[in-house]
Amino acid sequence: MAFKRIDRRTVPDTVFEQLVGEVLDGELPPGAALPAERALAETLGVSRPTVREALQRLAHTGLVEVRQGGSTTVRDFRRHAGLEMLPRLLIRQGELDYDVVRSILETRRVLGREVAALAAERAADGLATALDTAVETLGAERDPVARQLLAITFWDHLVDAANSIVYRLLYNDLRAVYEPAVHALATLMASEVGSTDRYRALAAAVIAGDATEARTTADALLAIAATEFEAFSQQLRRTGN
Repeated sequence: MAFKRIDRRTVPDTVFEQLVGEVLDGELPPGAALPAERALAETLGVSRPTVREALQRLAHTGLVEVRQGGSTTVRDFRRHAGLEMLPRLLIRQGELDYDVVRSILETRRVLGREVAALAAERAADGLATALDTAVETLGAERDPVARQLLAITFWDHLVDAANSIVYRLLYNDLRAVYEPAVHALATLMASEVGSTDRYRALAAAVIAGDATEARTTADALLAIAATEFEAFSQQLRRTGN
């Protein structure tokens, strides 16, 4: 565990980010006790209140347990952290973590098909126009990154139509992870966001109120990126990368 001294102009956020990195990278494994506030402040070159604030933020995210008058213990982030950790897990040291990519693709496929079904059941007035416009705009776009962002707009309409606060919040978290990575994911997502006919078919099923067809069509659409990713993963394994 090699803590680095902190530039005072960037505290306390940098203290928090460094500690998060140590936990997620396994340098601070579950069950490990952090140094006392005073020792940690001296090591990092910051004040004790700054360290205390960072530790409180870590505790709020579920990464550590702070015992009153006792030690601060690292928790297993896989069991205690929330979706706010996904952006940090997706890109590690400037590189995509492909296991995290796989998990995101699996989750969006499950979430997407259920959102589509609910949208078909609960569609309100105005949805048809919004979806048709989104599909036509998507079909006219040729830039792969711009297409991804337009596809997000399409799904935004479906999530709104599903009228489920839990699905909306889950979608928001996945979107927050996905949007910063659109350039890195352009090749992987190209086939999916270029499948205008599938988007059009999904829109038609939702507008028609056919929940079964909407679920099936959404699953087929979202399976495209998952299939592309598996092919990419197999290629990586064959080349030993």
